[in-house]
Amino acid sequence: MQKLFLILTAAALAHGAEPAPPLPADHAVRMTRGLESFQKDVAPLLKEHCLKCHGGEKTKGDFDLTTREDMLRGGKEGVAILPFNAKDSSLMKLIRHEEDPAMPDKKPKLPDDVIAKISAWIDDGAPYAESLIAGKAPKKDRAVVTEEDKQWWAFTKLQDFKTQDTRPDQIDAILLAKAKGKGLTFNPPADPRSLIRRMTLDLTGVPPTPDEVDAFIQSAIRNPKSAIEMLVTKLLDSPRYGERWARHWLDVARFAESSGFEHDYDRPFAFHYRDFVIKALNMDMPYDQFVRWQLAGDEFEPENALAMAATGFLGAGVYPTQITANEVERVRYDALDDMLSTTGNAMLGMTIGCARCHDHKYDPIPTKDYYRMLSTFTTTVRSNVHLRLDPNEPHPPRLTTMMICGEGYTPIRMHTQGGDFLNETHVLKRGNTELKDGIATQGFMQVLMRQADEKQWAYQPPAGAKFSGRRRALSNWMTDVDHGSGALLARVIVNRLWQHHFGRGIVSTPNDFGKQGTLPSQPELLDWLANELIRGGWKLKPIHKLIMMSAAYQQSSALDTAKEATDPANDLFMRRTPLRLEAESIRDAMLFVSGQLDETMFGSGTRDEASKRRSIYFNIKRSQLIGSMVAFDAPEPLVSQGARPTTTVAPQALMMMNSPQVRSWAEALAKKVQSGAGDMIAMGYQSCFSRPPSSEEITEANVFITQQREAYAAEKKPDPAALALADYCQVLFGLNEFVYQP
Repeated sequence: MQKLFLILTAAALAHGAEPAPPLPADHAVRMTRGLESFQKDVAPLLKEHCLKCHGGEKTKGDFDLTTREDMLRGGKEGVAILPFNAKDSSLMKLIRHEEDPAMPDKKPKLPDDVIAKISAWIDDGAPYAESLIAGKAPKKDRAVVTEEDKQWWAFTKLQDFKTQDTRPDQIDAILLAKAKGKGLTFNPPADPRSLIRRMTLDLTGVPPTPDEVDAFIQSAIRNPKSAIEMLVTKLLDSPRYGERWARHWLDVARFAESSGFEHDYDRPFAFHYRDFVIKALNMDMPYDQFVRWQLAGDEFEPENALAMAATGFLGAGVYPTQITANEVERVRYDALDDMLSTTGNAMLGMTIGCARCHDHKYDPIPTKDYYRMLSTFTTTVRSNVHLRLDPNEPHPPRLTTMMICGEGYTPIRMHTQGGDFLNETHVLKRGNTELKDGIATQGFMQVLMRQADEKQWAYQPPAGAKFSGRRRALSNWMTDVDHGSGALLARVIVNRLWQHHFGRGIVSTPNDFGKQGTLPSQPELLDWLANELIRGGWKLKPIHKLIMMSAAYQQSSALDTAKEATDPANDLFMRRTPLRLEAESIRDAMLFVSGQLDETMFGSGTRDEASKRRSIYFNIKRSQLIGSMVAFDAPEPLVSQGARPTTTVAPQALMMMNSPQVRSWAEALAKKVQSGAGDMIAMGYQSCFSRPPSSEEITEANVFITQQREAYAAEKKPDPAALALADYCQVLFGLNEFVYQP
């Protein structure tokens, strides 16, 4: 048994995560002697003086002495014991009280003879006979990615579905098969009025007009399926679709137009990235291309302004503009981390950034994988460049200034001392720039590689190119379904589409598909949708259509107490949950129904809340967020936001009652319904809620308008009837029905 232990111990030394130093010629003799010393002296000493704080009751500094494997791994301060080399083992300096933190902590130094025994044991290879705690196995070495790690559901290949049925019926069949075991089925279909309102708000962010509602109802009477399909196609073809759905991606991309921190300087040319997202969605750019261009548009098509604008994704995060010389290196690593972490959250649903200081505690992402991926962006900088927006424009062309992220361009400088980028990226121990552990060369997440040869994704730039080709290589790996991370990429984006159509994703943690995230409630459906996305050339609009044509999407939101009791979180999607509109859509809807919406697309934005353009064109300054957006839960754009909260708080109601903008739109709606040919109350309801009022609602509205008119007349206000009607319209804006999708 002892001989076997020595063989295994030597093998462990020779096959560690780091290249092991040559074993001494007499290592077998030393290990035998060391083993005897461990059993007789060292194990009792470690248990008496060290184990309580290092693997027993707690594990200070992440340094665990319980097993030999844990001991050799070291802790927060790095490797503590070098077998056969006590002189250079940092543990010896600590127990001799030559360095801080002295060990044992807050106790006298160990006797010299005890220290001598530990030193001799280390020089003899530091062998263990057994764990210091009976039965305790070594901790998993998170620096090593195993085949078992690759079996986590998110890292596996997509399920191979035998059926090629792309009908929405397949969505329903998958959902119903799982719900059958609980005796549940879909709610009845929503009525046509609710359906057109739901679909129009969902895809465009503004409600349908009364004429559109009437036309749809008539068409649905003749052929419901055809009417719905025509409506979905029309809405997806609308330029409003890109403006609505771009906002979802901009949350994920932590997009803003200022640098953040104390000085928060503006980025006046960053809006081109926002415009790229809108244009890409409207043209139904394949999602794999959408990803490639955001990572490396300048490496794919440096003469294409749209591809160049896409790279604004990498530079959209915060960045300090007052950097002293001794901060340059740390700040640069922070900037690289922002690029990599956002890429991981947004595109792969992985918290890669957690591996910056240590091997990821939950997911198989070793620190070395993190730094190998980080090196992708070593020389990537923000730059303002002059580009020709329209390639078909006659000479001389008009040039537009655009903020991009690329290599070989003049970096944007504010008040920075020192260099603008690093020439190489180092592996950092504990994320500390003072503890460099070798140069990192580009690589990818091992757990998402089905082949060990990373050269298959490499890209060699042409001679004279400004760029390194590393970002293009990253995009090649990321979109490779068979051997790279393409399957996960597809899962993450179809989950985001489902989330915004249903209010929650199949994976309810859209930015975390790892072990700290939630498991998919419908894994078969998630993989089926991901397969359909890839099979359809990565086009998103067909996936929208598949989802919206399903019976699951078209259900009514009628309350069913039995379903709520059986499936309170609606994981089975057997009912429709009404969705509160986001801040942007609430404001856009008020502008739209009042006839005040300025439909001008693209270009620089504004922070003026009196603006009548769509809310996506607000200029987002991190230190001066738009108040009406914040009130309705628009997030701070500091990090990637996979989902917004939905709160109900007093400032929302106060804003709807007291905002001068809301009041002006209510007055505009009042003039609109007053000048119409129909009943004013009915026109208000049709415009705001896509339905006629009930007799009770008509009575209540008339009473309210009469009371308000009389009150204004008593105060001798000019035109009391107009003021009363504006009050009525403002009340309509403040009702739940206005701010919810049915």
